[in-house]
Amino acid sequence: MSRQRIAIIGAGPSGIAALRAFESAERAGEDIPEVVAYEKQDDWGGQWNYDWRSGIDQYGEPVHSSMYRNLWSNGPKEALEFAEYTFDEHFGRPISSYPPREVLWDYIDGRVRTTNVKDKVRFSTAVRWVEHHEKRDIFTVTVEDLKSHRTTSSEFDRVIVATGHFSFPHVPEFQGIETFPGTLHHAHDFRGAEKLADQRVLLIGASYSAEDIGVQAFKMGARSVTMSYRSGPMGYDWPEGMEELPLLERFEGTTAHFSNGEIREFDAVILCTGYLHKYPFLPSDLALQSGNNIYPAGLYRGVVWQGNPKVYYLGAQDQWFTFNMFDAQAWYVRDLIMGRVELPTAAERAEHLQEWHQRFQEVGGDADAVRFQAEYIRDLIEATDYPMFDLDEVVRIFLAWKEDKKKNILTYRDKPYRSVMTGSLAAEHHTTWLQELDDSLERYLSTPEETDVEKAVRGAGTPEVPAPGNVRGEETPTA
Repeated sequence: MSRQRIAIIGAGPSGIAALRAFESAERAGEDIPEVVAYEKQDDWGGQWNYDWRSGIDQYGEPVHSSMYRNLWSNGPKEALEFAEYTFDEHFGRPISSYPPREVLWDYIDGRVRTTNVKDKVRFSTAVRWVEHHEKRDIFTVTVEDLKSHRTTSSEFDRVIVATGHFSFPHVPEFQGIETFPGTLHHAHDFRGAEKLADQRVLLIGASYSAEDIGVQAFKMGARSVTMSYRSGPMGYDWPEGMEELPLLERFEGTTAHFSNGEIREFDAVILCTGYLHKYPFLPSDLALQSGNNIYPAGLYRGVVWQGNPKVYYLGAQDQWFTFNMFDAQAWYVRDLIMGRVELPTAAERAEHLQEWHQRFQEVGGDADAVRFQAEYIRDLIEATDYPMFDLDEVVRIFLAWKEDKKKNILTYRDKPYRSVMTGSLAAEHHTTWLQELDDSLERYLSTPEETDVEKAVRGAGTPEVPAPGNVRGEETPTA
């Protein structure tokens, strides 16, 4: 029997997880398939590979990353830590629970930095089309080398779709929005809050993008920050200068009218309205079509495309867990491909899908959703040799994190958590998040001399001095 060829589309955290899964089996002495990964960016890391560009990249392709300067993890790193490569192992010491983007990219890159995994990735290469040939039961994958402009096609036995689903923005229509004269863009194109200093900012949306960009804008000195919600408010104890209002009804130039009758003037609008599942390189019979939820229809065990079980999706769910969930999925897909796990019949898969879909329908809120995803991951890990970890403790961390944000949306990133993998308590970052304006790896790992501002903040317990980025010259709110 000839050696299988596997195409991995995308080399972000999900694609790297797939590469790592095969590399782990190879390291254990097993024969693995021939694996080729395609990544349209010049380096791997997916969303964590920051690009200052927005809209179109240097090759004329849609920019993939939705990252921005000064983005810090908005959830404890202890909830996303790899079970087989810890933060302590990578950095040689405990670090804080909420690292910035560059630090997380370094961690993702670090666990495969000393392997030959990167040799399997064709960078600056966009997948243009995937075609399944039913009679021969193989796939033709057509790609373009973005540097040489050369188009080629290769045949594969299976395809792993690991492109993520936070790159194609959902942009709804709002009455009169074409009359708004200020800056207007989607969160996907947001690259930093510095330019929002002294601006009256409207964020349309009530999820993580609106929350994080909102506090980032406040930190960088926005004059006011308003968030407009459709279903319900986030409900945090917002500091003075931040507010939530119900659904935006219409614009009249710089004036926005809300459904409760409130009227506000704005200088900048950011659409935090979510993303679409979009796979332009797949025919419709292979392409997942789903809203952003924790159990997309049509994926057996969240990864196997029911319409063609030789197509797999990694990271297609809405996510509480992230990196370690991608690992659990990748290890399971690897074992299916290598015959270490038996794939049930189509009827059995359909029954399993229905059972888990029913469980998904019974999820009643965030706490239920976190527990559901933990049980989903447990189900995958129990079928493979990926290291099991204390999923119940991770659930507890997630729920504690939500409480931290309710207590103070501006200071929750300063709290340390204990690693589920090593038991070590996270370090306290040398600078509070509200005062830290440098998100570089070098600054983060340094031990700078404490400034007078930082001493005052640490001594008082609450900031009583102007925040460095607050150009209004006002005092920052107390905790």
